[in-house]
Amino acid sequence: MKYPYSAALAATLLALVASSATQASEKIAIQAGCAACHAATRKVIGPAYRDIAIKYKGQPQAVAMLSERIRKGGKGVWGEVPMPPTPAARLNDADLKAVLTWVLKTPS
Repeated sequence: MKYPYSAALAATLLALVASSATQASEKIAIQAGCAACHAATRKVIGPAYRDIAIKYKGQPQAVAMLSERIRKGGKGVWGEVPMPPTPAARLNDADLKAVLTWVLKTPS
């Protein structure tokens, strides 16, 4: 027996799960204070999430490299304004990975 709506239902469920993950990652970024310096499509103090996604698109080590940069802080990559370090007490490793994965998937 065929179920004509099973593919559509599966697609809908996947979209809902992806939407929930996106909302959760965005909420984590806001709670961690990322939104004080970053926005989705425009430069605030730091680069837009979209610009980060474009710069690191297709780079398999982007999450690891950006995780280290976020933990240690730094300057000179996006300008002279330094990015302060973000300790694990403020953003744990799992949440950091989730946020970076979300940022790197930001539409260009």
